Amino acid sequence: MTEAPQQSQFDAPPLAEAERMVEAMLFASAEPLSRSDMEKRLPEGTDIDAALAALRTRYEGRGVTLTRAGEAWAFRTAPDLGHLLQRHAVETRRLSRAATETLAIIAYHQPVTRAEIEEIRGVSVSRGTIDQLVDMGWVRLGRRKMTPGRPATFVVTGDFLDHFGLESPRDLPGLKELRASGLLENRPPPGFGEGGDEPEGESQESLFEG
Repeated sequence: MTEAPQQSQFDAPPLAEAERMVEAMLFASAEPLSRSDMEKRLPEGTDIDAALAALRTRYEGRGVTLTRAGEAWAFRTAPDLGHLLQRHAVETRRLSRAATETLAIIAYHQPVTRAEIEEIRGVSVSRGTIDQLVDMGWVRLGRRKMTPGRPATFVVTGDFLDHFGLESPRDLPGLKELRASGLLENRPPPGFGEGGDEPEGESQESLFEG
């Protein structure tokens, strides 16, 4: 009787095995993993996209779900069960008004330069305000603009998206939701319309085109 050939450790694994491998890496990682992170550890030819799709389907409706934040993936507690894991004593770290306004402008207008932030706010932005957002891991430097002086731009990070349960900046909530989450105070930041959930003069979708 001829024995079936054994699969080499260098062969691309079947989907079921690829799913197990990806699942193991995501559960063991303390931080969300990008597709490139997983690709470096998996056998060449592994269908990572199919494995992620299969995992996401398998965990739908479970206590934990597979979520995407930007280019990274992680297992997170199902949104409706988050209250079960909250501690009774929570230390609240409130941002200053300048920091919340700056963060909101970056999130909805990215990539945006310091000069553009100052133009929207109507006041200068201190270096400490942006440094605070960078230190928190919510803002990072983006590409330099192809304009005179090649000014640096700022964009929100995967950690920002992960913290608020967003897959991409296009999923950002409206002004009312931001206030309810405590990210914004009752006074809307400059650049946002008083009568609606979107910045004046632009739709939320158009802010992220290009």
